[in-house]
Amino acid sequence: MPYPMSAIKENLEKIRARIEAAALRAGRDSQSVKLIAVSKKIDSQLIEEAIACGQTLFGENYMQEAKEKINLLHTPAQWHFIGHIQSKKAKDAATLFDLVHTVDRVKLATALDKHAGLAGKTLSVLVQINVSGETQKEGVAQENAEELLAAMGELPNLKVKGLMTMPPFMDNPEEVRPFFRTLRLLGEHFAAKGYFDRRDAFELSMGMSGDFEVAIEEGATLVRVGTAIFGPRL
Repeated sequence: MPYPMSAIKENLEKIRARIEAAALRAGRDSQSVKLIAVSKKIDSQLIEEAIACGQTLFGENYMQEAKEKINLLHTPAQWHFIGHIQSKKAKDAATLFDLVHTVDRVKLATALDKHAGLAGKTLSVLVQINVSGETQKEGVAQENAEELLAAMGELPNLKVKGLMTMPPFMDNPEEVRPFFRTLRLLGEHFAAKGYFDRRDAFELSMGMSGDFEVAIEEGATLVRVGTAIFGPRL
């Protein structure tokens, strides 16, 4: 069961303290790490409680569910889409969200660019890279990432802010560290080539409830935490 509302404030405080400690270990400013509260399958009432506790950044995985929540919650929140997107859902992704984490193919990027343009906005996006090479995982292969980034650079209504990955699930977070490090090194390589909106500051979306501290130590700027805030999902 999800945690009661009374627990969310305490959970957020604990996670923020862990983020600060991990950043300190890495010699980083904790303000450079943003916490995304993953709110998929979480009731809107609990999201409102998190907002009341100062959490304003939320991540959703399922388009229809997200659309219903965003239309219901007229609150000062930022919404990130962190799930797989079918190209036919590009209109909703481009119009509803502040940042899309999961662009992994030219067809999707082109559709997002089109609908962002029709909406009169510039959409911030991340390129999802499959750093593990797992066949069941979404994301562009490492060897094809530069080609995708080059193509996206021609799309006027997208701003490529950085990279995202979903490493293999492992019980020991230390075993995931090499995958986070790989993404950071790729980010540095592509930033030097000018593929991101800002050469000097790019986003790395990596790390979840079980491994976000290791991700921060390896350079994460966006960590996606759900269970540790809201409890197990139904």
